[in-house]
Parts: sequence; C-alpha cells; structure tokens
Amino acid sequence: MITTRRAFVRGLAALSAGTLNSQALPILCNSSQGAKNQLQGAGQRVSATGQSADSPIIFENTIEASKIHFVLKNSVSPQRYSIETMTGGVAVFDYNNNGLLDIFFTNGAEIPSLQKSDPSFYNRLFRNNGDGTFTDVTEKAGLAGVGYSMGVAAGDYDNDGFVDLYVAGFDRNQLFHNNGDGTFTDVTENAGVSGIVSGQGKPWSVTAGWIDYNNDGLLDLFVVNYLDYSVSTAHSCQTDNIIDYCSPDEYRGTPNILYQNNGDGTFTDVSRQSHVSQYVGKGMGVAFADYDDDGFTDIFVSNDTFPNFLLHNNGDGTFTDVALLAGVAYNENGKTVAGMGTDFRDIDNDGRPDIFHAAMYGDTFPLYRNLGKGQFEDVTDKTGMAAMTTRFTAWGTGIFDFGNDGDKDIFAAGSAILDNSMEVNHRPYPLPNFLYRNLGNMAFKDVSTQAGASFSVPAAHRGAAFGDLNNDGKIDIVVTVLNAEPQLLMNRSRNHNHWIILKLVGVADNRDGLGTKVKITTANGVQYNEATTAVGYNSSSD
Repeated sequence: MITTRRAFVRGLAALSAGTLNSQALPILCNSSQGAKNQLQGAGQRVSATGQSADSPIIFENTIEASKIHFVLKNSVSPQRYSIETMTGGVAVFDYNNNGLLDIFFTNGAEIPSLQKSDPSFYNRLFRNNGDGTFTDVTEKAGLAGVGYSMGVAAGDYDNDGFVDLYVAGFDRNQLFHNNGDGTFTDVTENAGVSGIVSGQGKPWSVTAGWIDYNNDGLLDLFVVNYLDYSVSTAHSCQTDNIIDYCSPDEYRGTPNILYQNNGDGTFTDVSRQSHVSQYVGKGMGVAFADYDDDGFTDIFVSNDTFPNFLLHNNGDGTFTDVALLAGVAYNENGKTVAGMGTDFRDIDNDGRPDIFHAAMYGDTFPLYRNLGKGQFEDVTDKTGMAAMTTRFTAWGTGIFDFGNDGDKDIFAAGSAILDNSMEVNHRPYPLPNFLYRNLGNMAFKDVSTQAGASFSVPAAHRGAAFGDLNNDGKIDIVVTVLNAEPQLLMNRSRNHNHWIILKLVGVADNRDGLGTKVKITTANGVQYNEATTAVGYNSSSD
C-alpha cells in the first residue's frame, strides 16, 4: 500500500464526508530498502470536503492584537534605487518545535551604506504564544541579520529536527543554523553558501528554496538571483521628468545558484556541472514539484520581463530548461511578463502539479495547467483569471484550500511596483489583496471583496506566507507591507468542513519530507498535494 517518498502516498487516509477518526492519521512506512522514509501524521495541510463550497471565505487582520511590532523599512531615496521596491520576505515555521507556527520577517537597511544601522532595520523573529499573540525573540535568537535582506527559505538542512533559515539579500546572504535551544548561529562562511558567483562576485539575490534534487536525503539549496545591479553605479531613470525606478530591461540578468548538501554541514556549488548557471535570467520567484512524476523534483523560476525557466531534473545531477517546449516560458500570447511570486501545485486534483505566478498590470497572472507528458496549457483566459487580473499587479501568491471545500484557491498580494505610480503610470500604488475562489473544473471567481473588511484594504503588499497559525484547521496568511506593519490575516471562514494536518517526518530521507507527494481519498473525491516550503515571492510557508 505504501510506496516510496517520491510516489504518491496511497491509502494515506479514507475519510468519509461525516467522520474523521484516528485511523486517518497512520504511521506510514516506506516499503523500499529498509524502510527509508517514515511519515508520521500531524503539517502539510490537506482538507476533506464535508459541506457546501458556498460558505464564504473570510479573513480578519489581527495585527494590532497580535503584539507584533514590526515595520518593513526599504529606505526610500531620492535616487529611487531599484532594491527599494523589492524587500519584504516572510516565513512561517515552527522554530522551537512546540506545535505552533512562528513568524520571521526580512528587512531592509540604510542606503547607500546597506547597513542595518539601528534595530529598526533588523530582521525579526516572533514566537507564537498560542493565544493569538507573539513575542519578539529576535535578539535572543541571534537573527537580526546583516545587509539589505530580501527573501527567506526555511528547511532543516542537517536533519537534526530543527528548522534552519537561509536569508537571501542584495549584498549579503546568510545561513542560520537552528541550535535547538531557541538560538541560531550564522554558519554562512563555514557552510560555503555566501551566494558568490565565481568571476562575478555577489549578485542580487531575491529568494531561495530548499530541494532534495538528487534524492540523497539531504536538502540542497537553490538561490534565485535577479539583476546585475550596484548601488554605487546605478543610474536614475525618468518618466516625463519624474524620477522613478528603472525598468529591469536596463540591466543584465544573473545566473542562479545550486548548492549541493555534503551532509557534514557544508555545501558545494554545483551550479556549473548541474547546468543551472548556464540559464541566465532575472529571477523573482521559485517553486518546486515533480511535474512529470519521474521521481525527481523539478524547478520553476518566474523571471521578470524574461522567459520563465522550467528546469527539468534529469536524474543524473543535471537540469535542462524545457520551459519553451513545455509551454510555460511565455504567456498564451507568446510574450514575456513581469513574473513575480509563484506556486507549483496541483490545482485541479488530477495528480499533476500546475503552475501559477503573479505579474504586472497588463500581463495577467498566468496559470499553466499540467496536461501530462511534459506539456502545459496556458488556461489563464479560459479559467477566468485573465479578466480578473489584467488590471492589477501582485507579488506574493499561494495556492491553498482556504475554504476547506476540497478545491485549492489562489491568493495574490496586490501592489504596484512604483511608490510614485500615480504620477508615473496614473495608477494607484497601494492595492488590495486578491482571492480567487476555485469553483471546480478549473473555473475561478474573484471573492476578494467578500473576504472580510480588513482583507481588501489597499497597501504596498509584498511577500506572503501561509500556514495554520492557531491550529484550527484553516490556512492563515501573513503579508508584508512596505514601510508599514504587516497584515496577519486569520482565516475566520464559518464552515465545519473536515480537515487533516500531516507532519511529514523523514527517517533516512530529508527530515522535513520536502518533495513528498500526498494523495487523500474521501467520499467526495481525491485530493493531491506536494510538500514544499518554497511558495510565492521572497517567502517560505508551512
């Protein structure tokens, strides 16, 4: 009944529409070579239908009551340096293994010094108290950080049972090892993951993600790099004599980095031999999934005004960009878009992971349906997404079942790119968040205005992370906002639909179980999901 980690976990649970008992949370053992992996029931959220999908999805912003005191500072300058538009990563993860998801925020720095010159620029860790409030434990944890930080990736790279953090930044990248006692240690230099590209120096890193690309049971690290850009040499751009942020078209792209985990606390840069570095783009988002079910995790990179990458894992340590052949390099009109955050997840429960990514107004937010046999179809228009998104820009995004009705919905964190967008483009800078409800059969409805009063408040949103912060079986959202406090969107949807929480624990595999495919069979159908923390823009989710 139970096959390998890379195969679907069949028979995981048989849930009726009216009951859920302890039998739905079994211990699953790998039947291959010495039970390599053991998956224990209790973190990757998959719901089971038990009620009508008509029940509204409602969120409440509880940031004021949460005691989270944090402002994301990007240091807006008269010169309008491009990095100012891009910070705002967030991670939800359980750093102290108490069963409650904690929150980590990246932060900017002074410009042009790129120094976190005072505590207002610190990255921040907030411990979940379990009562709706959080406590700032940044300094005790040793996570204040250095430089102008951008994105964050959470994953247990040394399989010690405690989740570690990698922070990607404009000028500095940092790997923080979780010591298991509430503190973290910066091990970047010893681990060999500083983000330096041979012959080019330190590129502008936007985000990163953890992936076991070679199936050796150790999490490897993929770092997404953006533009060949320097604050000291950057020039200003103007539109109608108004200084604004330069287009990415003004700068060259940079190669991404793949670090292979050596299993001894160090990593080896295998970007060249894996062929990852030969694909030079302008990366904004990364997501992982085994899209062709060959047992090896593949990589999707959303690029900014540049063709997307779909890096097919060849299973021999190398990757090949097949985005053009697969139909995901361009949109259905054959054009590149300003790709932002992305998610790589089975949205129609056919067992094949699909691709969604946010973009800029005029682009639409592309949705690619996995047809199998290595092919995708751009279904942005036929699903209704094109009409709903073409007038907007969004950053963070995620594909999750917010209504617990068995169908995964789409969230996008809205905001224009330029803080002077109204002057330059005659479009508002702050935008509301967007929620597109999955009606089944790959059709979506914009329910943003019905998702609660606090949900649709316009702001300069950036990153978004997803997880069940209060263990009530509903997916909540944390959204960062430039030069403002974040939004803590607690899911208050009023339904009694069933849900199940699975914590995937690898025994001889990566302990987080990242890459595991899960299949849930209920009286109302089948649902699929795949374990990953790389979701959206700059961010990491449970």
